[in-house]
Amino acid sequence: MDLSRIFLKDACPTSIGGQAVLEGVMMRGADRTAVTLRLPDGRMYLKTMKNRAAGRWARLPLIRGVVSFLSSLVTGTRIITFSADALDYFSGETAEEPGKLEQKLTERFGEKKIWNAMIAVSVILALVFSIAVFILMPTAAMDLLGRFVHSTVLLNLAEGIFRIILFILYILLISKMEDIHRVFMYHGAEHKSIHTFENGLDLIPENARGFYTLHPRCGTSFLMFVMVISLVLFSLLGWPSLVERILSRLLLIPVVAALSYEVLRWAGRSDGALVKLLSLPGLYLQKLTTAEPTDDMVEVAMTSLKAVLVPAEEPCVEGICDADARIIEEVKIDRTSERAMDA
Repeated sequence: MDLSRIFLKDACPTSIGGQAVLEGVMMRGADRTAVTLRLPDGRMYLKTMKNRAAGRWARLPLIRGVVSFLSSLVTGTRIITFSADALDYFSGETAEEPGKLEQKLTERFGEKKIWNAMIAVSVILALVFSIAVFILMPTAAMDLLGRFVHSTVLLNLAEGIFRIILFILYILLISKMEDIHRVFMYHGAEHKSIHTFENGLDLIPENARGFYTLHPRCGTSFLMFVMVISLVLFSLLGWPSLVERILSRLLLIPVVAALSYEVLRWAGRSDGALVKLLSLPGLYLQKLTTAEPTDDMVEVAMTSLKAVLVPAEEPCVEGICDADARIIEEVKIDRTSERAMDA
């Protein structure tokens, strides 16, 4: 791995971040968010939305890390649901008729509240799964090892390594799925587009070909920082009883998320030797969560990027677009996907 091609000397880091979705890429800029999808017929569909202003407290160091983590979970769930629903819409698939229970709940509480509740449940389930598999299961498994090993240092180290192995195995397993592999290709397209922009080049696919699919500010690196920082932080607590370990790890999740976010921001702004060393685990993990994209995937990512670079006073848009993020045919999706993005 050539780190000089990742921590680019003359690059100007940007605060713009993105996320790969089903057949597309979302980009979030200073005042708006854009998502571009490659439709089954080859055209591109673009939708932009104004960002909600963050509260003053949400910009404070450490606190902003927890807020960003939770916001990313909610936004990520909305965007993925939106992309799936929009692709169904343009594929000509008809929406399923709501069941009687859904109809009654919608009549009583309203469509928007029901949709927000569904998103909340999805986020909660994702959190419960992640905490159970990557936090609680490793410490419970190491409780068995504690019968034979009495060194608190070795037990905490074994727990941390086991947690990282579980996470890597999970990524490897889902990467074998065709749809997920294409998402990983769009993830690579997102990074190549950001590299192109940060190096002051025109946003055309040809200029992105020479860049790596790896980027120091990637969310994958954030997750690896979470794993490493939790290993260090949990080690400071010794090796109490299983119940005490579980409670301490649950209580420290916000602290781990906050510290990981600050380290990631630092890594994105610096190219010093220490930053490169700390970033290596996350960069190697990105080799699993990104793949070399095609030019048409990069074009999708760059279209979203161009759409968030417009002046703040420009109105939001939606419809079939060209590579310059100009709407050439207005299309408004009056389905769940519309609620998913605007709720």
